[in-house]
Amino acid sequence: MSSSTDNSASSVSDKKRPVIAIHGGAGAITRAAMSREKEQHYLAELERIVASGQAILAAGGSALDAVTEAVRLLEECPLFNAGKGAVFTHQGTHELDACIMDGRTLEAGAISCVNHIRNPILTARKVLENSPHVMFTGAGAEAFAREHGQEMVEPEFFYTQERFDQLQRAIAADGGVMLDHDGASLNAQPSGDPIDPEHKFGTVGAVAMDGQGNLAAATSTGGMTNKQAGRVGDSPIIGAGCYASNNTVAISSTGTGEVFMRTVAAYDVAALIEYAGLTLEEATHKVVQEKLLPMGGSGGMIAVDKFGNVELPFNSEGMYRGFARVGDAPVVSIYRS
Repeated sequence: MSSSTDNSASSVSDKKRPVIAIHGGAGAITRAAMSREKEQHYLAELERIVASGQAILAAGGSALDAVTEAVRLLEECPLFNAGKGAVFTHQGTHELDACIMDGRTLEAGAISCVNHIRNPILTARKVLENSPHVMFTGAGAEAFAREHGQEMVEPEFFYTQERFDQLQRAIAADGGVMLDHDGASLNAQPSGDPIDPEHKFGTVGAVAMDGQGNLAAATSTGGMTNKQAGRVGDSPIIGAGCYASNNTVAISSTGTGEVFMRTVAAYDVAALIEYAGLTLEEATHKVVQEKLLPMGGSGGMIAVDKFGNVELPFNSEGMYRGFARVGDAPVVSIYRS
């Protein structure tokens, strides 16, 4: 098992080799409340999923295919708040969002507020490929999914006891909204999660550069525990939770969605690179550390630029993350150091 304490991977040599990076959410670390076994479980899943995307790139696959599969696997893993294991709304329902963008063409597809689509990222990909529209929501998104042969499930498919218990704790705590997928009240027993359940941002995402130099990004989420039905965060919003352009960078965000939307955080990185001439490291630092924080925006992002540089910055205590260049062993991490 490989792990890194660095937020950046830009020092890796031979940067033009195909590369993929993923994240599974960000937040504050609570090492005392977790077991070694739980930590290793998270790291093993991150490594497995990074390796799956890496294998697609190694076989000559596209960045778009690599990020699609990586996010699909994250949606299938109940450790993360996307797809199976998504959090509950205040009304006791599930509402899932996803977005994908092709840096080569600037085409994108997004869906929001769905609760019957097993893998929202696959439907977002269908929107990108088969619709003149960019985003569908609710019943319209689900009708589109059915028309295009997507696997539909009953809402119970997304249920896990852990997420249901989290909703009950959130409701008991004066109805507070929790920006995480594993929340607990102050008096609750620790969940065993390596990231503090009170300060965790449950989004998943992937970015990649393939052998042709094309970039792609994808993001998916179950939202916030105890959110009002109909609330949409940054995850399916192009330029906020997801962005990719071969001219600059591919980005997937995780954090306080409303602030990432208000700052158009993902696109801001691209703009700083394109118009201000900043490096990827400079641009991501400026957005994550200097622009989001003063507005209360906690979280991070993963980024791959057109030169193959990789940055994994965050302003919280930790972020589930990993990356792998073709030919190298995956590197996966949770903590800041």
